[in-house]
Parts: sequence; C-alpha cells; structure tokens
Amino acid sequence: PRFASRIIAPRATTAAPRAGVSMATFQTKAFDAEEIKLSGTTEYIVRGGRDQFSRLTDAFDGVKQIGVIGWGPQGSAQAQNLRDSLEGTDIKVKVGLREGSPSMDSARAVGFTEEAGTLGDMWDVVGESDLVILLISDAAQTKLYKKIFETMKPGATLGLSHGFLLGFLESVGEDFPEDMNVVLVAPKGMGPSVRRLYEQGKTVNGAGINASFAVHRDVTGTATDVALGWGIALGSPFMFRTTLGEEFRSDIYGERGILLGAVHGIAESLYRRYTAAGMSEEEAFNNACESITGPIVKTISHDGILALYQKLSESQKAEFQRAYSASYRPAREILEEIYDEVSSGNEIRSVVMHGDRLGDFPIGKIDGTRMWTVGEEVRAKRVEEDIPLNAFTAGVYVATMMAQIDVLLKHGHSYTEIVNESVIEAVDSLCPYMAYKGVSWMVDNCSVTARLGSRKWAPRFDYIFDQLAYTAVDAGAPVNEDLIQDFENHSVHDAVSVCASLRPSVDIAVGGESTAKEFSG
Repeated sequence: PRFASRIIAPRATTAAPRAGVSMATFQTKAFDAEEIKLSGTTEYIVRGGRDQFSRLTDAFDGVKQIGVIGWGPQGSAQAQNLRDSLEGTDIKVKVGLREGSPSMDSARAVGFTEEAGTLGDMWDVVGESDLVILLISDAAQTKLYKKIFETMKPGATLGLSHGFLLGFLESVGEDFPEDMNVVLVAPKGMGPSVRRLYEQGKTVNGAGINASFAVHRDVTGTATDVALGWGIALGSPFMFRTTLGEEFRSDIYGERGILLGAVHGIAESLYRRYTAAGMSEEEAFNNACESITGPIVKTISHDGILALYQKLSESQKAEFQRAYSASYRPAREILEEIYDEVSSGNEIRSVVMHGDRLGDFPIGKIDGTRMWTVGEEVRAKRVEEDIPLNAFTAGVYVATMMAQIDVLLKHGHSYTEIVNESVIEAVDSLCPYMAYKGVSWMVDNCSVTARLGSRKWAPRFDYIFDQLAYTAVDAGAPVNEDLIQDFENHSVHDAVSVCASLRPSVDIAVGGESTAKEFSG
C-alpha cells in the first residue's frame, strides 16, 4: 500500500491543530460519516466511489436542476462528471455561459446543447437552478456576485469550489444573503485532474480527486447532503470537512507555496546554482527540476515524505540535511508572510486590483527564458530511469513543504486539509502535469489567481534561497540537528499515511484521450 514507510512517534513539541469544525461530526441522511484518527486527532469523513452513486438522488432531494456556471477547466470537468454520475435520474445538469461565449462550442462538443435543455444563457441558468455551482473566475465573481444573489430563486443553494468570494466579501464588510444556502466543494486538484481521474474511475471504482466540503449557511436543513452529493458525484474518493474561511486561507496560501509559486522559485534558483557549479544546462535542469517532478514527488506520492529521506544513502542523507537545515527557516519566513497576507485579505485585494489591470496588461508567459527552453529539450529526450534523485534538491523541496505544513498547523488547520493541500495536491495532481508539460507550462496555464500568485511569490523564494540558504551551505554552516530531528519525528507523517490509505492506488493518466479541458484560457 502507499505510504507504508515506518512512522516515527511524534515529539511532544510538534504543533497540533485546534479543535474546530473539521473535527466535529456532522449529520448526513444520505451517506455514512466515518471517524478517522490522524496523529492523535479525530476527524470525520465520507467515502465516495461509484458504489455511492445510487444515493445521489437522496442527497439531492428537492434539486431538479444543477446549474454549472462557467467553462474553465473546473467548470468543464465538474459539469461532465455531474452529468455522467446523475445519468438515469431526473436531475438535469445545465451549463450556463454568457451570451456569445466562445466556450459554447466547447460545451456542445461534449454533449451540452440548447436543444436538450442542458446549455443556456448564464443568467437564465442562475435563475432557474436549484443548485447554482459558480465556477467563473475569482475576479469575475467579485464583479458579478450582487447580480447573482439577486437572480437566484428563493430556496436555491449557492455552490462554490473556492472560498475566495467569502474572503472578498469579508474584505469589503459584506456577507452572503441570509436566506440562501451556501456550500463549498473544493476538489484538491485542478480541473483536468478532476475529469481525467473520474474517467479512469469508470474502470477503477473510486478513482478521483479528494475534496473538502463546507456548509457556510444551511437555511433549508439540506445543505450538508447537497454538498456531499455534489462531491461524490464529482468522483471524490473521500470528502473532509472544512469552512469557507479555512479553505481560502489554505488554498490561496498553498498555491503560492509548494503547489506552484515555491516550486517555481526553487527550480529556478537551483538551476542557476547548478550551472554556476559547472553542470551543463541539461544536467542542471535534470537535477533542479526533473528531479523534483520525477523521483522526488513520485517517492512522496507512493511512500510518504519520510520515505524519501530514508531511501537515501548515508552520503546523500548528509547532503539532504545540509540543504534542509539551511532552507527551512528562509522558506518558513516567506510562508508566514504569505499566510498573513492571505488571511488579512491583502492577497485577495491584490488579485482583484490586478484583475482590473489585465485588460491593459495581460499576464505574460515565463516559458521563453533560457532555463525553460532547455527544459523543453530535456523533456523531449527524457529517459525516466536516468532522472537523478538529487539529495540537495530534495532537501530544499522537502524543507519548503514541511515549513508550509508547520504554518498551517500553527494556524489550527486540520490534518486532512493540511495533507491534501500541501502534499497530495502537490504530488498527485499538479506535479504529474509539471512532469508531462513543464513547470513553466503549469505556471502559464493555471487559474488567474494562481498565476498571479506564482509570479508574485516565486521570485521571493528564489531570492531568499539564493541569499540566505545557499550562502549558509557554502559557508559551511553546521546542520541544525533539532530541525532534522523535528522532521524525522513530525506528526504529519502519520497523517499522510492515513490520508493516503483513503485514496485509490491509481496515478493520473495525464496523456491520452480525455474530454478534460486542459487550458485555463
């Protein structure tokens, strides 16, 4: 089984999440809530799988139409998964797009049509649906939320896949209408992963992307089952509870950290370091970038974070320790700042303001620089077995991942949220695409919010590693043995093992035929 590596007992100094909504039980009439133990804490989950699809009509009791608003990668994936899961029921899934949207043809190509009543004008669909799943961009939500609220019919449920809108409303002193159900289902992966793993799940029961769920407001008493039904219909192997506030803080923070921004900064800083040390450009790219998206994350995915360290030779462990010891605190410094910026609303305001400038200053691409053009050549002639597991690279990457985990623990997030946001999403959803198409491709093709965050924070990681971490290594700074011991004994290793046991042993197939929408544009 995955993550079967030895688990060392956590030290007494390890932080633990505070008791909160994610650790409280919840009432569901349609599904079975299950108690799990994670590093000394108790949480409650619901398992998904195709064998649960027969319960969906009970979960969606009173829901005749689900409106999916938007056709980005998430909108496309979720609309198709919902439609396929609800086939044979009386529940209609209808896509709503703005008049004249070029995405209309894309939706028609996968079976949503005006003639069948499954494709229509955005505002008509918002007004007639019992569950309105809002999957337009974060920036668009901040511009259109008032009209959306006014257009929804009484008793309808608003569904979000990101807590960004709550963060924005808090920043301007507003809230959702009091007479409206508000729920969240947040798949822990990007849209193409949601669709591709669902397609794989047609032959492997339960293949899909884990999801968190939240009930922000329950006016009708049915919101919990509606949220759970939505997530299970998407193919989630298991669902864990969060709040909209915890979700946007961990998600926006995570994509600026190890999910995207940090890995972007790590790869560029190490590429320069390795070329300066005499490696060829191809060798430097292999050791800086291919090593992360190949053997490092694959080992973490299958065996756990600690197993990556344990499989190293003694000399490699010494190299890992030097890199980890020098990188943890610089990474932690930036990650603490990111969390504060997200939690305070500053990062959300920054995204909204940047969105107002996009018409004059579109987001540029990063893939034209020398490093990423070299990377394209390296990937074209890649031999998987020849990709090195560079111990120094592993030390920097794992130090950043552990620092990200520790910040979330400090702020009381649950282990299920921490492991899914900072480990599983990184190694099982994003990095497979980075390996397939490149880190630069991922930075250039993810959501606008994530793209802006990566461009803003990747240079900060790059510079602080270059200025503080690598200079400390080069100056012969001693390894901080307490940091290494904390890593070896960290409570998260047990939580990672438990969370991994809840997901199917299937890796995402990033190539091949699929109806997934791969690009954000």
